Amino acid sequence: MEIQEDVSLKKCNTFGIDVSAKYFVEVESENELIELCKSDFLTDKRHLILGSGSNILFTKNFDGLVIKNSIKGIKFKKSGKLIRVIVGGGTDWHDLVIQSLENGANGLENLSLIPGTVGAAPVQNIGAYGLELKSVFEQLRAVEITTGNVKVFTKAQCSFKYRSSVFKEELKGRYIITEVTLDLHNTDKVNTAYAPIRIALEKKGIDNPTSKDISEVVMEIRNSKLPDPSKIGNAGSFFKNPVIPKVDYKNLQVKFNGMPAFPQAANNKVKVPAAWLIESAGWKGKTVGGVGVHTDQALVLVNHGEGTGRELKDLSKEIQDSVFKKFKIKLEVEVNIL
Repeated sequence: MEIQEDVSLKKCNTFGIDVSAKYFVEVESENELIELCKSDFLTDKRHLILGSGSNILFTKNFDGLVIKNSIKGIKFKKSGKLIRVIVGGGTDWHDLVIQSLENGANGLENLSLIPGTVGAAPVQNIGAYGLELKSVFEQLRAVEITTGNVKVFTKAQCSFKYRSSVFKEELKGRYIITEVTLDLHNTDKVNTAYAPIRIALEKKGIDNPTSKDISEVVMEIRNSKLPDPSKIGNAGSFFKNPVIPKVDYKNLQVKFNGMPAFPQAANNKVKVPAAWLIESAGWKGKTVGGVGVHTDQALVLVNHGEGTGRELKDLSKEIQDSVFKKFKIKLEVEVNIL
C-alpha cells in the first residue's frame, strides 16, 4: 500500500474528466484498509472512496485523499437450491454476474453490464430491468473510516430505497464496503417483468428462457441504448426516474397525451421515465460546449472529449430547470457531483 501525491484521476472516472487528487492510495485487502484508517494520515484530511468511478462527476481537483477500493475475490457456497456468493467490494460488478452464471448461480442476470464495483452496488441499490440489488442482498462488511472498526450490516440496516441506501444518506462517506454477500439460486426462475425483455425473447423465438438468455438479452438492450464509456465519456443514467402522485400524472396526461408512466407499489404513485421528459423538453442529442446529451438516450450526459465537470454540472442544471418549467416535475441527479 503506497500513498501517492498529485495523481491524475482522468482514467479513474468514466466521464474522463481531467482532474487530480492531492493524495491517492489503492487498497487490496480489508487489513490494508484497516491499517490505513487507524493510521494518523487520515486524521486531518478529506477523503473520497472510489471504485470504478462510474457514478461520479468531478468538477474540480480533489484536495484530499482518494481511496480506491481494489479488494477483489468471489466465493460460492452451495446449499441445496441456495447459492451464497461472497464478493470483495472492489470486484467488477459485471464480472460477478458472468462468473455467477458460469457457476450456476442465478438471480443477477437482469443486472448484467451495469458499470461499477460490487462495493458501490449497495450504496446505490443498483437496479435495472425489473430487479433491484436488495432482492438478492444478504449482508455486507464495511470498515468505519474514522476508527478502522469493521461492522456487518444486514439488509434492514442498509435501509434500501430507490437508488439509495443508508450509505448514500446518513452514513455517507463514513464507511468503505469491503465485502458483499448475496443469496442466489441454481434454478432457472427468471424475471421477465420488463416488457423489452419479453419482446426481445419473442423475436429470438425463446419460449422458456434460461438465466443466460436473460443476461444476453439485457446486454443487447443496454448496448443498444447506452454508450460505451471507453468510446465517449459518460456515467450511464445521470438522473433518477421521478416518482410522482398519480393524481398529478393524470393532470399532466391531459396536457401531454402519451406521457408514459409505470405504477408503483404505493397505489397512489407512478414512475415517469426521465428520458421521456428530457427528450420532450428538447434536449436529446443537444451539444453545449464540450459536453451534451446522448443522441440515442436522453438520460445520458456525455463528455465529447475535452469537456469539463463544470460544463456537465451546468448542463444538468439547465435540463432540470427546463423539465420543471414544462412539467413541474423535479429531476433528481443520480450521479455524485464533487
